[in-house]
Amino acid sequence: MAALIRNALVALLLAACLGSPGRAQGTGPEAARYSAAVATEWFRVVLPAIQQTPGQSPPVAARTLAVLGLGLYEGIVAGLPGQRSLTGQLNELDSLPPAQPDEVLHWPTVANATLAALTQMLLPNAPADWKARFEALERNMPVAQSADFDPAQRTPEVIIRSETHGKLLAMALMTWARTDGGHDVLGARRVRLDAGYVSPSGPGAWVPTPPRFARPLLPNWGENRPFMPTLARCRPPGPPAYDEAPGSAFHREAVEVLKASVTPTEEQRRVALYWADDPGKTPTPAGHWVWILTDLLRDRKANLAAAAEQYARMTIAMSDAFVATWKVKYATNLLRPVTYVQLTMDANWVPPLMETPPFPEYPSGHSVQSGAAAAVLESFYGKDTPFDDRTHNDRGWGPQRFRSFAAAAEQAAFSRLYAGIHYRSAIEHGVTMGRCIGAQALALSTR
Repeated sequence: MAALIRNALVALLLAACLGSPGRAQGTGPEAARYSAAVATEWFRVVLPAIQQTPGQSPPVAARTLAVLGLGLYEGIVAGLPGQRSLTGQLNELDSLPPAQPDEVLHWPTVANATLAALTQMLLPNAPADWKARFEALERNMPVAQSADFDPAQRTPEVIIRSETHGKLLAMALMTWARTDGGHDVLGARRVRLDAGYVSPSGPGAWVPTPPRFARPLLPNWGENRPFMPTLARCRPPGPPAYDEAPGSAFHREAVEVLKASVTPTEEQRRVALYWADDPGKTPTPAGHWVWILTDLLRDRKANLAAAAEQYARMTIAMSDAFVATWKVKYATNLLRPVTYVQLTMDANWVPPLMETPPFPEYPSGHSVQSGAAAAVLESFYGKDTPFDDRTHNDRGWGPQRFRSFAAAAEQAAFSRLYAGIHYRSAIEHGVTMGRCIGAQALALSTR
């Protein structure tokens, strides 16, 4: 981190020597002339790093990925003729350092510098071996992706100017990100804030669940500043009224969960485990969808411009999906199926496939963020596009074939019912909520 700050100070001095920032676009070949390799290689390294970095729970990991996605787009936006920055559209992000007017920039170098700086700042507590990989990836990128790093385009002056722009952009973006309420989730302030939370009580209220009876996770995450100002329009209608009477709408949903989890089909069991995406064991649910996008970009030999926009829109949608979900979760404060079943049907039942996560039930976070991701991917690749999901190949699952993004999102959502941890209304309302949030991300103007 000290080296990053020292380099950034050098960059500030260089920027002053190179001229004052302006609104004109940087010159040189457009970003679309380069491959997406710089972007996809960084995300392929960041995802397993998130898996092994303390504190990167699903909401936090989604935020990490969104800041990276936004940074990639903003870093090269001056190389996207006809496209505009997202500043002025996202909450409290009024400006970022623009490209130097009339100066040649090399966009893969800009992207490499931006993502390297942001990764170090977003994952400061990553294990030492991962920090070494970050440094090696940045240093070796010009050699590993030589087709995009033509020495004829990268004079010493262009390299300095491009790296300066990327690092300044990253620093400015992190200055903004640190004020959203989601920064430093392991710090003393966050620990005090979360420890002071008192869960409401009463009929149907959430209580800690077996076997760990853990305190609620990130109870104030829903108060974070989201990226987009339009999330309120996506609020779900709410679950059925709490009722312990047999035959009531609420009771029927709980019976469905109990039956599905006690006697799952082999396919339902497989689906529940495939989409679990547990933190510490996987790159989390948001990372699962970023892996899918990364493979799509690689398979289709996408260019850097396409990758930047797609990463930005999808990761912003998923991060805001978690903020919006957490806001509704803690406002609704609904008990989990395990609690309801033990109260009304079977005092000894616990979901057999996995532990119930330590936070309120409604809506399903998997459902919201999967709906958001699918909505964004459909806009770029089409509603009926089949694809292979290779996220868990290294865990022995092999590629999973889906007929569409919506089909994958639905499977991810209903995996939580099969696992015994969500009611149907939380799942169905969650997917609808997520698709609404995805639509908000797609409505951001880049033209």
